[in-house]
Amino acid sequence: MNDFVLRERHGATLLITLNRPERRNAFDLEVRQALAEAVFEARDDDAVKAVVITGSGGVFCAGGDLKSLSGSKRTVFQDRDRIRRLHHWFHELVNLEKPVIAAVDGPAFGAGFNLALACDFILGTPASRFCAVFGRIGLVPDLGGFFLLPRIVGLQRAKELVFTAREVGADEARSLGILYDILPADTLLENALELAERFHTAAIGAIGMSKNILNSSFNLDQNALVELESYAQAVAIHSEYHDTAVARFLDKQPLEFIWPKRAQPKDT
Repeated sequence: MNDFVLRERHGATLLITLNRPERRNAFDLEVRQALAEAVFEARDDDAVKAVVITGSGGVFCAGGDLKSLSGSKRTVFQDRDRIRRLHHWFHELVNLEKPVIAAVDGPAFGAGFNLALACDFILGTPASRFCAVFGRIGLVPDLGGFFLLPRIVGLQRAKELVFTAREVGADEARSLGILYDILPADTLLENALELAERFHTAAIGAIGMSKNILNSSFNLDQNALVELESYAQAVAIHSEYHDTAVARFLDKQPLEFIWPKRAQPKDT
């Protein structure tokens, strides 16, 4: 564990903060390693019910650290392995069977954009900016960009954002489905933690299975999804959470998990 990625517990929420503002929270080897450790902690600790990822210093993440990339001499196969190793932990983040919320203030560029897209909900501020910046320096999207971006904005819009490498402001990001909500900068983290806390009483096992199947839904046909649905529902219906919820319902007691109306994102 290092000081470049901070981990804090807020009840059952794990808050992960990219903390290298002098480098605009860019990815380098130390940041990647610390992020991997944080993701595995969130995955392996049953006491963690939700995760919030944010950045310090008014920046979410500026993407790859070009200085460290250009300063190293590697073969083409070493570079290929470097990217593949990122997915040892990034795949775990995308498919983490717990709600994950990104709190984005300022730029989320390149790999930082894709880190935000890996989360289930992205909360932003009026200063939030997103950019698939890779094309500006002759690169292609990495850190899951090819998988994540078209699933959120659609194929044609994803091509436009990748080909042009242009910035997307907060309002446009909201209209494209990238941002779940836009909030004042001084309440962003508070709202992200509050959103995460609402899941503390949820059926995390059921949410996790639903997330896993939804993430696969673009790749599978109806028959395969029916099989996954049948298996997941059979598991969920035998869970202690379901038994308790049904008992409370039949006993005319309020359920533990009811999404409040105030939790809906603001209309634009």
